[in-house]
Amino acid sequence: MTRRTLIAAVIVIACGWTSAHAADAAFTQFIASLWPEAQQAGVSRETFERETRGLEPDYKLPDLILPGRPATGAPSQAEFVQVPADYVKEASIARLAGEGQRLLQKYRTALTEIEKSSGVPATVMLAIWGRETDYGRYALPYDLVRVLATQAYVGRRKDQYRNEFILALKILGEGVVTRKDMRSSWAGATGLTQFLPSEYYKHGVDFDGDGRIDIWHSVPDALASAAQQLVNKGWQGGLRWAYEVQAPAKVDCTTGVPEVTKPIGQWLREGFVPVRGQKLSAAEQAQPASLLQPEGIYGPSFLTTKNYFVIKEYNFSDLYVLFVGHLSDRMTSPLPFATPWSASKQLRTKDVETMQRALTRIGLYKDKIDGKAGMQTRAALGAYQKSAGIKVDCWPSEEVLRSIQAAR
Repeated sequence: MTRRTLIAAVIVIACGWTSAHAADAAFTQFIASLWPEAQQAGVSRETFERETRGLEPDYKLPDLILPGRPATGAPSQAEFVQVPADYVKEASIARLAGEGQRLLQKYRTALTEIEKSSGVPATVMLAIWGRETDYGRYALPYDLVRVLATQAYVGRRKDQYRNEFILALKILGEGVVTRKDMRSSWAGATGLTQFLPSEYYKHGVDFDGDGRIDIWHSVPDALASAAQQLVNKGWQGGLRWAYEVQAPAKVDCTTGVPEVTKPIGQWLREGFVPVRGQKLSAAEQAQPASLLQPEGIYGPSFLTTKNYFVIKEYNFSDLYVLFVGHLSDRMTSPLPFATPWSASKQLRTKDVETMQRALTRIGLYKDKIDGKAGMQTRAALGAYQKSAGIKVDCWPSEEVLRSIQAAR
């Protein structure tokens, strides 16, 4: 290495170190500036100093906006990039259902009491626990405080995470959980049933009566808290989450949106038939429901009740709700879905975004451009297929993407 090259290398390293040091100094200053808000929320100075001393940002997290770097999006969630057969995988459902049956017995006393007071079936509580952390076996990879501090500093939703960070400090100050055990997802969800700190304070329940709401170690507390969250979001006791049905041959898949709601009896009169000869009572037929066809006209069809959408508020994905609902059912019945999933292929996120933008331009789609082929995207796609005179299947395939691009 020549003397000139060596000097240049030293300058580059020094500048890089100075830049990183300055960035970390700004982060430290930002965290220090949150003390008045933390104090107002009830965080002690001792807790604040202890938990923020030496705290560093984690710039490898997704969903950050970093100066001088391309904005990073949230990682592709399995719920939105996998085809249903891969996400609601039979082997996973069967394994989790078997474990759920064992846990039903182990926690029967607590589950029976929680179900009696909340109206949320024990199997639904267990299914959420199973989906979120594999009944506690999944080791959450991140330090919650560091995640929330980083997202509050350079995340896309700074204000939300600023509040979550302060509430995480408050939880630590109350001594319910240690920092070491307060692990989280990249988005700041923590505990056996994956709560944000604000959800902990809104929905947390001290079911075991030890004076602490411990969703990290107390299974009864975690399950009761999950049930309470559903209740607070409108859970209706005694109502199924959905009914699998056989759709009529000429079904209009564009009606598969939450806005199109009819009594279940009306859907039945229009040709939808409950699978396996299931008979629905008059009370069940009077319940309002929406049509859900996760693979468009292919694969299973469902009439979804209010409780379906309550579970959806836990995780805004149709496949998540299908997984939780079906896993719940499988704990008491060995039967898989009556109609198999088709071997469909899922478009890449950027292709779905391209499709959404095109559908927005022609006035058929009014929801978010997010690359997720949910109910609204599938319905808009079906509306386009109708207008273009091509097969209406409400499924985002490469063929229909090419048709939309060609029409431009």
